[in-house]
Amino acid sequence: MNLFDRCSDRNLSPELKWMNEPGSWAFGENGALEIAAPPKSDFFIDPSGQSVRSSAPFLYAMKRGDFDMVTRVGVEMKAPYDSGCLMVMSDDGHWAKLCFEFYESTPTIISVVTNNHSDDCISCKAEASKPYLRIKRAGNCFTFYYSADGQKWETIRYFGLDCEEEIRIGVVAQSPTGEGCRVTFEHLVVT
Repeated sequence: MNLFDRCSDRNLSPELKWMNEPGSWAFGENGALEIAAPPKSDFFIDPSGQSVRSSAPFLYAMKRGDFDMVTRVGVEMKAPYDSGCLMVMSDDGHWAKLCFEFYESTPTIISVVTNNHSDDCISCKAEASKPYLRIKRAGNCFTFYYSADGQKWETIRYFGLDCEEEIRIGVVAQSPTGEGCRVTFEHLVVT
């Protein structure tokens, strides 16, 4: 099921909600969601304990049990770490995101797993201007995948996450060091 199917313009379907709603967002005629990530927006709990950030726009639905979630994302990459992400969240200290991110001037696939502190992992250069991102849940085990074409999937990360049976799942737009960027999600399919 595409969670964007019952959305239009600035109208959300009943199952979708915002955490940190951005000032500018809308669903286009083709059903894609465009978000303007605000300046300095991010989700990250620095392992050094020096900063905690939970300010990026997160459009989510509640989901109980196992699932498979896929999106295709495009990012207007201007500043380091500008990105569009798939994210799962149990609570403020237990969440994970898979990102298409501007890292060292290169579009890159990056993941962050947070069990009270964030663990940031740079995985690979993205081979598409609009890659597909995928998260699968089986109990408290999660797998992140990336695909250039939506057909052949590369495993990025497999990990455990302390979480509830019902969690938030959805998309994030962020610009941690920049003045904002535009992020487009073509769909959000959950099975």
